[in-house]
Amino acid sequence: MGILIFLAALLLFALVMLFKTVRIVPQQTALIIERLGRYSRTLEGGIHILIPFVDRVRANVDLREQVVSFPPQPVITSDNPVVNIDTVIYYTVIDAKRAVYEIANFIRGIEQLTVTTLRNVIGSLDPEQTLTSRDQINGQLRGALDEATGRWGIRVNRVELKAIDPPMSIRESMEKQMKAERDRRAAILNAEGVKQSSILTAEGEKQSAILRAEGSARAAVLEAQGQSRAIKQVFDAIHRGKPTQKLLAYQYLQVLPQIATGDANKMWIIPTELTDALRGIGGALGGGGQPGGSGVDAEDFVDPGPEDESNVFAETALEDPGRALAEARGQAGRASREASEHATPASRVQPSQVPEAPEQAPQQAPQQAPQQPPAPPVQDGPDAPH
Repeated sequence: MGILIFLAALLLFALVMLFKTVRIVPQQTALIIERLGRYSRTLEGGIHILIPFVDRVRANVDLREQVVSFPPQPVITSDNPVVNIDTVIYYTVIDAKRAVYEIANFIRGIEQLTVTTLRNVIGSLDPEQTLTSRDQINGQLRGALDEATGRWGIRVNRVELKAIDPPMSIRESMEKQMKAERDRRAAILNAEGVKQSSILTAEGEKQSAILRAEGSARAAVLEAQGQSRAIKQVFDAIHRGKPTQKLLAYQYLQVLPQIATGDANKMWIIPTELTDALRGIGGALGGGGQPGGSGVDAEDFVDPGPEDESNVFAETALEDPGRALAEARGQAGRASREASEHATPASRVQPSQVPEAPEQAPQQAPQQAPQQPPAPPVQDGPDAPH
């Protein structure tokens, strides 16, 4: 029984010695070994042999990048308001020996160094600059921390301001300022829209006025050509029909009641030629008259010649409807493209100049009737021709 107990104790001692002699170190981990109370060496990843009861592990240091978030710290800005700032530090231990022997607690040291450096940096800025200059603050903090922690065997990779909480009064004023800025931008955008709309409306009215003017001009030309043709036709018809003075006097008598019909016609004038015409009609109806009374029917008229049916519309320059429709569609397309160009907000396009209205076709003057040669004088007496 005693032998068994001795063997068990010996086995236990052997296991303890083995555990203290053989040490396996993980990757990205460093072990600080002290021998008889003094620094001996630093063990990196792998298997290592130690001297039991002589070598001991002082510290186990993680060489991976570490992230430390510090609680909010009150910081006074340049105009004395207090803001609370949360910081996040990304660091890496590059020398495990110095990180253990140069400072007692490097995490606590980084925290206090961050607070003091942050107060120095924020103290020269106002609240608005503090909120808008995060990159500048991060760069200054990283430079100061990296320089101070270099002798500790620590490298500060990155510093971030996680949150900046200004006082409630400053928040309210900043919200009012942002609202006023947004209202100003909205007013500017609205004015730009109204301006662009006015420009497009004016451009459309201009195009419409030009098209209406062109249409009116062409209508006037066509109307003038039609009147010219009507006058010529009436003139030629009158001369071919050879109307007598009696017929003209009779038509004049028929028109006289229409002249006197209106309420505004208080007075109307009878020309002197009407009495001569009435005298001629009375003589014809009475069967008498002067010896040369039949000379009225024998009055010479100007013969305009035979009517040329094939050349009736030769002087009427009517525009082709298809060509006019194509030209109007082209102008409408140009107006649409110009309106689309003016509707682009991101770059301002100047309104293109509207092509000038095509020159109006010259109005054709009505063809003047050929002048009648003077009628031969009527001979009185017995030798007058019958």
